[in-house]
Amino acid sequence: MPLRPFRRNQAWLLPPTLDNFLADDHPARFVAEFLDQLDPVLLWELEGNPLGDPMGQPAYHPHALLNVWVYGFMMGVRSCRKLEGACRDQIPFLWLSGNQRPDHNTLWRYYVAHREDMRWLLQQSVRVAVRAGLVELALQAVDGTKIAGNASPDRTYSAAEMERLLKRTEGAIEDLEAQNATGGDPPPPRLPEDLAEQNALRERVRAALKQIEEEGLKYRNLTDGDAHLLKSHRGYVTGYNAQAMVSPVVLDTGQGLLITAADVVSEGDDHPQLQPMMAQAAENTQRPGEVTTLADAGYYSASNLLASEGQEVLVPSPQEGKGKRNPYHKDHFVYEQAADSYRCPQGQALPFVGMEWHPQGYRRRVYQGEGEICRGCPAFGQCTRDPRGRRLRVGEYEPVHQRHRQMMQREAARACYGRRKELVEPVFGIIKEQQGGRRFLLRSLAKVRAEWSLLAVGFNLKSLWRAWKAQFLGWQGMPLNSQVL
Repeated sequence: MPLRPFRRNQAWLLPPTLDNFLADDHPARFVAEFLDQLDPVLLWELEGNPLGDPMGQPAYHPHALLNVWVYGFMMGVRSCRKLEGACRDQIPFLWLSGNQRPDHNTLWRYYVAHREDMRWLLQQSVRVAVRAGLVELALQAVDGTKIAGNASPDRTYSAAEMERLLKRTEGAIEDLEAQNATGGDPPPPRLPEDLAEQNALRERVRAALKQIEEEGLKYRNLTDGDAHLLKSHRGYVTGYNAQAMVSPVVLDTGQGLLITAADVVSEGDDHPQLQPMMAQAAENTQRPGEVTTLADAGYYSASNLLASEGQEVLVPSPQEGKGKRNPYHKDHFVYEQAADSYRCPQGQALPFVGMEWHPQGYRRRVYQGEGEICRGCPAFGQCTRDPRGRRLRVGEYEPVHQRHRQMMQREAARACYGRRKELVEPVFGIIKEQQGGRRFLLRSLAKVRAEWSLLAVGFNLKSLWRAWKAQFLGWQGMPLNSQVL
């Protein structure tokens, strides 16, 4: 077959525009339409004065910079220098920026000035989806994932290690000061570079030691003081615990996912995050009605169960599987209020014998059977191996735990909870693999929170783009303007 002409210096009779090279359903067009139709008053606050200053050199339009940042996080281009290169080489970025080429310093200054306000974009992306009727608001799932921070694990020290590092640093400073003694001559205008570095290290170590003492921490990282040593599926990482609340999205092309709430904390414990995430999701969706929340056992606690009364929260107890398998789990013991004792499955009584302190600092009641009866019971060895007799420890909130464990045994609850993995876990995989979110680029909790929020915005826009793509000539009743939200 004949070959097409191949010429790199092909001339154009009529010069084309960038619009000719961008497909009608391209995600860059959706990002532009989404941002263009937001409330102008709120955009003014997000972008600053869009009219600019009549004096001085013309500046890049803040709306163009916002488009570049949002689309970059959507497509996994997150650093200023990579965005600068994309605005120079990639047609979607050139189209979004109006064929301008902002440098990395301009992009960074805009991001620094407005990154905290970009959390508002997450709320807007959620409300657009809700207003369009795309979100299945009856169900949501929450989970956390450990993401490495911009800090080396080798720079994480305990208090004892920091004391030793401080002594070595002070010794190095004394040696450098002796080497740079002037012998009566005027001192240099600035400290030598080595001595300045050691002085800065000493101040960081002192500040870290003070934080460890005041906050009761075991470890602290000298590069990023907010990044903690967290246990993950791949071992320990120095980073943050990123949280996401996810709801299913119904699309013509299949089912999608939407992040309705996002946050980042330094602590690895998920227990305190359940209620704040539920509150944020209710605020963002503006639908605080009946919703079933799915969470894994890391969120299970009596305080969360009590705070969630009136709402359906499906979270398995860490003992639920054990209790289901073991016929002599304490849930199978019957409490007899008149005698203040428990009746075991074999019919023997376990009377109240006293109180004890739990390692976490609360008191619990102790019930114990007679050792002679338990040793002669056919269930001895399965129910207990203690020759003194079976012992039950019952905390203050045991009735709350028992009611919840019984509710989780229902067929409907188990079927509903089975959807948790398919809702929330793919979100973290997509953010890490497709959007480059395996590691945070910035340091400090405040900056990392803004970074995670923008990653969540990018994820949501991917889901909404799929709906827009099916009918890209118009939203057809799917409102973008936040004034109607």
